[in-house]
Amino acid sequence: MKLTNRSKVVSNKEMTLAEKIYLPAIFKGMGITLKHAVRNIVKGPPTYSYPEVQKPRTTIWRGQHVLKRDEEGRERCTACGLCAVACPAEAITMTAAERTKEEKHLYREEKYASVYEINMLRCIFCGMCEEACPKSAIYLTDRLVDVETNRGSFIYGKDKLVEKINERIDITTRQSEKQKNAVK
Repeated sequence: MKLTNRSKVVSNKEMTLAEKIYLPAIFKGMGITLKHAVRNIVKGPPTYSYPEVQKPRTTIWRGQHVLKRDEEGRERCTACGLCAVACPAEAITMTAAERTKEEKHLYREEKYASVYEINMLRCIFCGMCEEACPKSAIYLTDRLVDVETNRGSFIYGKDKLVEKINERIDITTRQSEKQKNAVK
């Protein structure tokens, strides 16, 4: 009984002399190699000297995360945990805390993230955290993640994630219309 009509008849035909010595396949492979070599000599190699010349990236490229501040310099994150729940790689962990009266100028809401960490080795840069955040607090920027020498250095805390007050990061190209309206 046949399940499909896609069965293939296999034949045991004898190989010709040219097929046995593989000469046509060798010449075909050498032709491809020669074509690439000539193209590289004429046009130059298709490589970038990375530190000096950076490869152009698209406008929607996702890089290192940033925790944004509002216009008054307070952290936007309210430690709701939606970014951690939305993260498919489970790379985000946070601990919530209540702000005191002395910290009113540091945080927008009564609750804030006292500990906020992203494991960059687990992160797949999907952008789900940015979509899930109701306060528009986390964004992926166009910056590259720094090269580190040990695994512990890839766990980014608030010291690396929160933007500096005097060094604001422009993320308007990453924002949707809904996010731009929510920030106002």
